[in-house]
Amino acid sequence: MTHLILHFIVPLAISLGWYRQRWVVAFALMLLGLAIDVDHLLADPIYDPDRCSVGFHPLHQIIPTGIYVAMFAHERTRLIGLGLCLHILLDSIDCQLTNGIWIHTG
Repeated sequence: MTHLILHFIVPLAISLGWYRQRWVVAFALMLLGLAIDVDHLLADPIYDPDRCSVGFHPLHQIIPTGIYVAMFAHERTRLIGLGLCLHILLDSIDCQLTNGIWIHTG
């Protein structure tokens, strides 16, 4: 549950800290990073608390993550890219805390 809450609290904190003038828009754009969890619907079971999503689900792989970093580097897509990068980072930290790995390799 803490992991899920962090997917909201971290973007909110960044929005309020760095994008104070337009924090609502920044927060909303970063929350779009949650949309990549649609790839969990391809897994069986859809949710497995012991599974590391990074490296397992299609939108949590290395190539899409590279695209997210490129989006973050470009000014026009920076906030969406930041939300996607934060999502992968938080998922990876969750993998480390729950399974002792940073990325699924099997």
